[in-house]
Amino acid sequence: MLQRIQTLFLAIVVVGMVGMISLPIWEKIAVDANQSVQLTALRLTHTAGNSSMITPTWYLALLGALIAGVALFAIFQYKNRLLQSGLCAVNSILMTIIMGLVMYFIFGKAKKLFDVSASGDFSFGFYSLIVAMLANVLANRFIRRDEKFVRSQERMR
Repeated sequence: MLQRIQTLFLAIVVVGMVGMISLPIWEKIAVDANQSVQLTALRLTHTAGNSSMITPTWYLALLGALIAGVALFAIFQYKNRLLQSGLCAVNSILMTIIMGLVMYFIFGKAKKLFDVSASGDFSFGFYSLIVAMLANVLANRFIRRDEKFVRSQERMR
């Protein structure tokens, strides 16, 4: 049944991952506005004056699309709650990997490009990733709760 609460949470995962792919994740601008760094799901761009250096990060977008696809597939697996729960677990692992990659790019590469003491600002793409992670955890919790309820009803028969 598509009207369950976990369907809503899985839809939030899909929307959150689309937001992560399409919106900037992190930005840092120098005090004199001469240099800037921006991380998106497709590239890490360091602009200094008129020149810019671009590092491709397309695999963040690929992982985000894979997570959104798995969540969308899990929405329609409502008849098989164990499979749905397994898909949410796979999504949790993939989201942990994507969060690790984002942190690596922010603190391992981008922050060192200029003015190490200044921290950048997380943008909407990062927060949509956090929302997607929380929605995935809640979806998995409600799927397990439904499975537990169905098993308890079968014992009573």
